[in-house]
Amino acid sequence: MTAKNIERSAVKLPPIKRLRLIEILIASLDKPDAAIERTWAAESDKRLTAYKKGSLKAVSLDSVKRRFIK
Repeated sequence: MTAKNIERSAVKLPPIKRLRLIEILIASLDKPDAAIERTWAAESDKRLTAYKKGSLKAVSLDSVKRRFIK
């Protein structure tokens, strides 16, 4: 079956089945990268340690909103 044939078949599906197909396709593209996951884990550990030592201060959600939502 070619991609074009799949497309033709997919657009004929009922909306709920097309939505499910979209979800499956998007999920298939959203695979975690192990190297990136390790990097973020190390960074979060570093930030948590700094916070616990008092060398990194927490910022309130309201403060973040004021800064970035205008």
